[in-house]
Amino acid sequence: MSALEQHVEHRRHVTKVATPQPSILLGDAVLKWYDIAHEDAPVPIAIRALARRCLRDARKSGTLGVGDGLGFVILHRCEEDFYFLLVSTWRNENELWETVWAKSGEADVFFRPWPCDGTHRPTFCVWELGAVAHERVAWTTFLRSARDESARRAYLRSIYHGAV
Repeated sequence: MSALEQHVEHRRHVTKVATPQPSILLGDAVLKWYDIAHEDAPVPIAIRALARRCLRDARKSGTLGVGDGLGFVILHRCEEDFYFLLVSTWRNENELWETVWAKSGEADVFFRPWPCDGTHRPTFCVWELGAVAHERVAWTTFLRSARDESARRAYLRSIYHGAV
């Protein structure tokens, strides 16, 4: 068996669940919120509260840089105590911009920006893409609308909940 076959054999893909949570207001930006985790090991409330606090603190200090507008956050429980916190905003009408933070175990007291070296960088994993796919459709619907307050509210109400 090749090394690739052994790797694939060892790592079986499992289903996770995207669960919407209340949106977060960061200055003039309104971001929908999704927790992604195994159904039997959801994101703990304390971790979600910490993630929200870290984002609010970063916005107040000017280190988050999301600006205004609309978007979404994904809090992904990757392993028992490793989390990615992905902050995505829509810019220039058709672009999705992303800030990546992470928390790895109890040693990380807070979520921190995720360092990424090199020119070829990761974006979303297969589980996160479930929420991203929904958000692409919701944003496209908004772009094709009158883009008024009613359309803005409709975008914010359009959420995904289910298997990813």
